[in-house]
Amino acid sequence: MSKQQYESNVKIIPFHQDSVYSKLADLNNLAVIKEKINDPNIRTMMEGKVPADKLEQISQRIQEMTFDTDTVSCNISPLGEVSLCIIEREAPKCIKFETANSPIHLNLWIQLLPVSENSCKMKLTVGADLNPFIKGMVEKPLKEGVEKLADMLAMIPYGA
Repeated sequence: MSKQQYESNVKIIPFHQDSVYSKLADLNNLAVIKEKINDPNIRTMMEGKVPADKLEQISQRIQEMTFDTDTVSCNISPLGEVSLCIIEREAPKCIKFETANSPIHLNLWIQLLPVSENSCKMKLTVGADLNPFIKGMVEKPLKEGVEKLADMLAMIPYGA
């Protein structure tokens, strides 16, 4: 096994660092994604970035997700229910997550830094313990996934 690390590009979010941290530090707040994913305005924003068939798959997956304060869970075939749990909060700059019930051990860090009074920057980092065989299969999806997750988190209306 070797530790691999994947980082998103830095995203600028047009909301104060405290607002972004508060929303992300309680995963119940992300349940709004279930409602927003079918909003025609959101779909229009995503059209150029995500193919229509993938957008439908994303929408279906999000509808199957469950949220509580510390955990987001999703049923992933053939693995079953996989959860991402908050293991550490460092207000207002970092939230650390870890997988549960997953065949691949992953960590996720959301890092936030202020840019101005009304904006902050965010970067996601995923760490994974991968053997060489698994690495070949999941490296590209992990790289793409961390970037897509960062894009999705950057679009959340943190002021609402």
